[in-house]
Amino acid sequence: MAAKPILYSYFRSSASWRVRIVLALKGIDYEYRAVNLVKDGGHQKKDEFTALNPMGQVPVLVVGDVAISQSLAIIDYLEDVYPNNPITPRDPIKKAQARALAEVIAAGTQPIQNLSVLRKVSDKPEGQAEWANFWIDRGFGAYEKMVQATAGKYSVGDEVTIADVCLVPQLYNAKRFKVDMSKFPTVTRIINALSELDAFKAASPEVQPDCPEELRAK
Repeated sequence: MAAKPILYSYFRSSASWRVRIVLALKGIDYEYRAVNLVKDGGHQKKDEFTALNPMGQVPVLVVGDVAISQSLAIIDYLEDVYPNNPITPRDPIKKAQARALAEVIAAGTQPIQNLSVLRKVSDKPEGQAEWANFWIDRGFGAYEKMVQATAGKYSVGDEVTIADVCLVPQLYNAKRFKVDMSKFPTVTRIINALSELDAFKAASPEVQPDCPEELRAK
């Protein structure tokens, strides 16, 4: 019997959150290993973790003796190996639209406001918040315009896609940095619909093993 895949994750990491959603959607049993990104200067910087991912970032999925890093690469692997409940549309146009929306978040928004970037931008919380607010607002603004052409119940039609998997985790930082979500009614509607799905609930930061007790869902 093959060993369970191991996910190195941090409860509040939006990139890790994407992978947790897909694991839950596909019903994949896995081992969760927490990597605290803030304690002791960040456990992702330790040699034992950078041996898995030289970038020192979560998530990392270990399958057998292979470590796969970068959330979208991990998701592509899961799509190939576990084809049930696919998140990639079969129609080429819809597939491209879903991927484009995913990249708005995964490439054009989240990396610019993640922890390491914020620390380089400013050593003051207010400076970090202003920077993050600007880029999340910009990313959601683009997503809102683009999704007008594709949305059904979710981002691309009525089935969950890679776009939705990337969209929902970004709301966490939008709230954290006080982005005005009233400007994005379609995005908000889609997130609200997705948040009712069991897989999205199971992947939420508040129910992860490493979430501090004071932040846990009651």
